[in-house]
Amino acid sequence: MGKKSKVYVAGHRGMVGAAILRQLEARKAAGEALELVTRTHSELDLIDQSAVRNFFEEESPDIVIVAAAKVGGIHANNSLPAEFIYENLMIECNLIHQAWRGGVKKLLFLGSSCIYPRLAVQPMCEDALLTGTLEPTNEPYAVAKIAGIKLCESYNRQYGTDYRSVMPTNLYGPGDNFHPENSHVVPALIRRFHDAVENGLEEVVIWGSGKPFREFLHVDDMAAASLFVLDLPGEIYQANTEPMLSHINVGSGSEVSIAELASLVAEVTGFDGQIVFDGDKPDGAPRKLMDSSRLAAMGWQASIELKEGLHNAYEWYLNSCVLNS
Repeated sequence: MGKKSKVYVAGHRGMVGAAILRQLEARKAAGEALELVTRTHSELDLIDQSAVRNFFEEESPDIVIVAAAKVGGIHANNSLPAEFIYENLMIECNLIHQAWRGGVKKLLFLGSSCIYPRLAVQPMCEDALLTGTLEPTNEPYAVAKIAGIKLCESYNRQYGTDYRSVMPTNLYGPGDNFHPENSHVVPALIRRFHDAVENGLEEVVIWGSGKPFREFLHVDDMAAASLFVLDLPGEIYQANTEPMLSHINVGSGSEVSIAELASLVAEVTGFDGQIVFDGDKPDGAPRKLMDSSRLAAMGWQASIELKEGLHNAYEWYLNSCVLNS
């Protein structure tokens, strides 16, 4: 990153932003010359163009990490499509444009694997972008994330900036959303099995057959990968994202069936009852795996095994959610 870098982390209270901030704080404590800048939503509304412009004029960061986004599960995406596309587009446009206007040369944009077509060839490589129809349930969110990638590409092409994008697979870990109705699969299972243990239940019912395969990445690995990509020399990043200076996938490189995941979560939470799969409920896509070979070729790979990561996520849930409830 160089010396005396002022780094603005947008979205530092979210799961990924918080993980990135923790690692930047560790770097600073180890002696790296960093000045870290954050703002809460009450301090800076990222949808407000004039507020974002004023912030950049006042702070003049050297590096910007765009981890801020409106996120949610299938129900939220289906219920609030206008909010998801509008708020995410505005956040991206304001941050990226004002970063350029303020002379920020280096920026990292965080996307999502939902940018890829619903029926993309597995594993999904970067070149699959815009080659087919998106998953309808989260299309507005996906379109906004694609726009963020294209904003970075376009500013690089026209203005010679160094704005990079990383696309993570399914993330989990500290700071996740454990809401009983709109959380993703890992936190949903952790909460369900924990509640079953607490209430002495003999079985837990899981939607679907348990046969689909999914890839999971611990958020601390995602944070490490994000900073790895941000630190790459420009020529290496460009060589691996040609011809459009686009984006890089970030995944664990391994996949697990939902049935295997449920068994692991049951073990981690201490549930020893029966796991029942409701085959009348939908499975979703049979497989979703990212092709992270570009990132691997550059020298980065995930280090947190799934079982270890689940223990870490459950410990955070117990300490941050259960004890404070």
